[in-house]
Amino acid sequence: MSNIGRIRSAILGSVLGLGAVLASQPALAADDWPNKPIEVIVPYTPGGSTDTVARFVMKELEERLGQPIIIQNRPGANSTIGTAQATRAKPDGYTFLMILAAYAVNPHLYDLNYSLDQLTPVSYIADLPLFLFVSNSVPADNLEELIEYGKENPGALTFGSSGVGASAHLTGESFGLRTGTELVHIPYNGSAPILTDLVNGEVSMVFDPILIPMPYAKEGRIKVFAITSPERWPDEPDIPTMAEAGLPDFNMSSWAGLMAPTGTPDDIIERISAEIADIVQDPKIIQQFHQAGFVPVGGSPADLDELIKTDTQMYGEIIEKANVTIN
Repeated sequence: MSNIGRIRSAILGSVLGLGAVLASQPALAADDWPNKPIEVIVPYTPGGSTDTVARFVMKELEERLGQPIIIQNRPGANSTIGTAQATRAKPDGYTFLMILAAYAVNPHLYDLNYSLDQLTPVSYIADLPLFLFVSNSVPADNLEELIEYGKENPGALTFGSSGVGASAHLTGESFGLRTGTELVHIPYNGSAPILTDLVNGEVSMVFDPILIPMPYAKEGRIKVFAITSPERWPDEPDIPTMAEAGLPDFNMSSWAGLMAPTGTPDDIIERISAEIADIVQDPKIIQQFHQAGFVPVGGSPADLDELIKTDTQMYGEIIEKANVTIN
């Protein structure tokens, strides 16, 4: 089952009861919390999809909490640098961490200098579907032709990602395994340089969120063949899903969540989770999310915990089958 559809029914029930949750918040562990600025560590570069959606949510959240929320970008090593910083923070409700699906990947690839039990889930904020963008230099006009070309020309197709272990990387590896095509991975430092090489024909394809490449596809400078979610993108109804394009049951999306240092008071976590669940149902926020390529979810700490466990297993299997290493 896909990330988008995996726990949607459980989330619906929690969202419907949100008004009661917000109306009956328990007294916080620290009665005067928050009484100073809150820090949210984003372990990615400024201006990217994760940073953008974090700022959308935190701007609304700080108005509700009555304290500034400061975004601290700490990119590097597939998000492990920023994550390690979060594990060293005091569990006092003043430090949180944004995560993507890479959080479920890193234990399989890195010798981590922290333990996953040092962080606890707060909110399953949103899903981040990926689109398959293809260079005009590739002699294919749809997914089936791309797969056929890849099978007939082993090693001829290259795919870019923002780095080894990124969800786009492992989506590409999964695509190769599923289709029996030999793809060559080229790691980059972010989406922007991939796009330049995609337009110039120096890389064949990329699985990437909609935000940066789609305008180039609309101009005809690159091609877009499918979306990796089980549903079509609401603003791009003409782009088929992978299943509709010829590859059944290929549903792989990234996602965004919020974590806190373990030991953060439960009532603070519940307050933040409930507030975010409410924020992402706001039509203004939904529109902003869609523009950045995200689908709002607003799931509970338990929802995020289940997602992390499921994806940790899934990505581990892909890494093993594709023999992925960081070296």
